[in-house]
Amino acid sequence: MRAYASAGLLILGFASLANAHTTFTTLYIDRKNQGDGTCVRMPYDGETATFPIHPVTSGDMACGRNGTEPVQFVCPAKKGSLLTFEFRLWPDAQKPGSIDPGHLGPCAVYLKKMDNMLTDSASGDGWFKIWEDGYNAETEKWCVDTLVENNGLLSVNLPQGLPSGYYLVRPEILALHWAAHRNDPQFYLGCAQIFLDSNIHGPLEVPKEHLATIPGYVDLDTPGLTFDIYQKDMPPYPMPGPQVFTPNSSQSEANTNPNAKPMVQTVGLVPSDCLLKSANWCGKPLAPYSDSPSCWRAVNDCFAQSKECKKSSPPVGLRNCDVWSAYCESINQLCAQNVFQGPPAFSAQEVVVPPPGELPVMWNNVFEKKEG
Repeated sequence: MRAYASAGLLILGFASLANAHTTFTTLYIDRKNQGDGTCVRMPYDGETATFPIHPVTSGDMACGRNGTEPVQFVCPAKKGSLLTFEFRLWPDAQKPGSIDPGHLGPCAVYLKKMDNMLTDSASGDGWFKIWEDGYNAETEKWCVDTLVENNGLLSVNLPQGLPSGYYLVRPEILALHWAAHRNDPQFYLGCAQIFLDSNIHGPLEVPKEHLATIPGYVDLDTPGLTFDIYQKDMPPYPMPGPQVFTPNSSQSEANTNPNAKPMVQTVGLVPSDCLLKSANWCGKPLAPYSDSPSCWRAVNDCFAQSKECKKSSPPVGLRNCDVWSAYCESINQLCAQNVFQGPPAFSAQEVVVPPPGELPVMWNNVFEKKEG
């Protein structure tokens, strides 16, 4: 049994834990970084972006604060793709860190199939759990322990039996350090928008007992939210929410209509003429110019796009907005020097923050456990 700190030390530690929160910032698909904030529904306010969701019965439990609003891009994934979610203490990665190691508790990943990513509600029914990890009595580790060891990176494979379509993916961390003693379980979560390209077509059929309504699947009386992580004789941890659902791949393929037209992504694609991407914003080509008035119009257009980039940027930072602004400033200088042939080619590359460590495979393999 892990030896936890005494009650006195816990009280002293609470102050340092108070601001050591976390947020989901970055999606990787099959180990490829999609870009900070890209396809991710995030809070707008950087000051509170890492704060937990309160209350646990609020609409923010679905996809976090501002999570009811879709973002511009939907990231493509394939059957069985490995999805990796990065959680950070600092949304813009100005400092290292994922979550305070004292924020012990379980993790889970939920999906919701969306008929229309832009208009369907994130809140409500239709959610189901594809992965979870609670407390391992053999290793005496919580999911958060493993998350910290992996630098805030959590990976899951999409179940093979999922049909093609648009999905919200919702990684969830539940910190229990204040759950039993202050009645304050803390959820940290967000949603990524993906399109799954699969050879399985048709409706998604999830048994009723595996479905969850969010908000509503937990409240402050849910056993998994009142659990005392500091008790000496640790009983089995009761995971909140429904049991993990893994659709049967063979059955799903057998039920697929062979004449069904393959589903193709049409929503949320990054435009082919996108010069630079920053989260869910794209810099567009400027109109050609050959005289002073059209040159200055291009400058104004460029800076207008720069303003929109900064305005739309989530708390992950303005690195690529700054790259675009530098491009605008270079055109501004050329116009001031009476160089009216342009615009110059945009040659900069998107700034991608490297992952904080090696991307992990899925731990606590729920597929193997089901097969066993």
